[in-house]
Amino acid sequence: MPLPLSINVATLQVAGVVSFYMSAALVSLLMPTALKMVFVNKAVLSSSPDLPLLFLLIQLLIAVVLLHISAAIFRRVEIPKLNWQTARDLTPVVLVNVIGLVFNTLCLRGVEASFFQFPTYIPLEIARGLQLPLTILVSSIHTSCIPSAKIIVAATLVSFGFFVGVAPSTALPLLASPTSITLFYGILSSLFIALHAVLIKSSLPHCDNSTIQLAWWTNFGSAVFLVPFVVFNGELQILRTNLVEGDWNGKVFGWGCLVTGIFGFLLCVAGLLSIKVTSPITHMFSSAARSVLQTLLGVYIFHDILTVNRVSSILIILGGTMFYTWAKSSEFKPSPPQPVDLESARRPSATHDSKIHTVVWSVDDEEK
Repeated sequence: MPLPLSINVATLQVAGVVSFYMSAALVSLLMPTALKMVFVNKAVLSSSPDLPLLFLLIQLLIAVVLLHISAAIFRRVEIPKLNWQTARDLTPVVLVNVIGLVFNTLCLRGVEASFFQFPTYIPLEIARGLQLPLTILVSSIHTSCIPSAKIIVAATLVSFGFFVGVAPSTALPLLASPTSITLFYGILSSLFIALHAVLIKSSLPHCDNSTIQLAWWTNFGSAVFLVPFVVFNGELQILRTNLVEGDWNGKVFGWGCLVTGIFGFLLCVAGLLSIKVTSPITHMFSSAARSVLQTLLGVYIFHDILTVNRVSSILIILGGTMFYTWAKSSEFKPSPPQPVDLESARRPSATHDSKIHTVVWSVDDEEK
């Protein structure tokens, strides 16, 4: 029975890729540090708020270096050769990627240092809640195919769950209100993340369908596009001034760049694999489930406050994700095998064409 075997292999492949993506995203939670390394990006941006683009550029360059190191160690990791035609073909996905990263960094910089308390993390949660519906919208426009009603219901539940999590609660003090510009950055970040997820599928053929090659082009190309803006924004001069004055905490910036660069590299490869094996929409559902695990680990490890709203949010997001899993599995159920008529199979069958007449005989008749 080859059909069930192929289905099982495909299912295991999807499960393995999704597990790798979620593990790469969550492993930073387990790193022992007083700064809570899951929020190490915010720690760096808080210590060096004038260097957001330089911080992002260093992350991208670290990912490129790690890809070359991986290629030197593992034979199956292939770094692509510079090709102008490929570069032109991949320009849209690279531009969308770097713009989304910039807006995400600016949104994170605008969030208060205590953003894991309500309501200062509202822009981040709203951005995550918008990623799924925006991905469905962009994917539908790009492919001219509307998802089934079950998929839309599941996405609505997940997005509603995120919004429930940021609803006002008397259990937490009102520490600060998010600025409108930070919320604007978060919405734009979600839009470009959705565009990037959809463009990845159409960009893979330009890289021989290799996620490693696409990861290299994405990080290297994004770094190339970002260099002029780092220079024009005066961040190199700001870095020089900080180093000369001596009162700048460069250790936080340096270690933060290294740690986020390493985990950014893992997330880049894992995310590309996830979208390649599944779809942009399934990838966003995986991200939603990851955020639930992130919240639960934050409560268990760091004793974060778990309010009624956040519990309700977790349950709704999990319910929407499980409903999506059930809906997708029901869509791909194999049809039951049709009974074979042995008598008709033994008879000669003819296919008629206006120019060619061909008689097709069964195997038993040929052997006779």
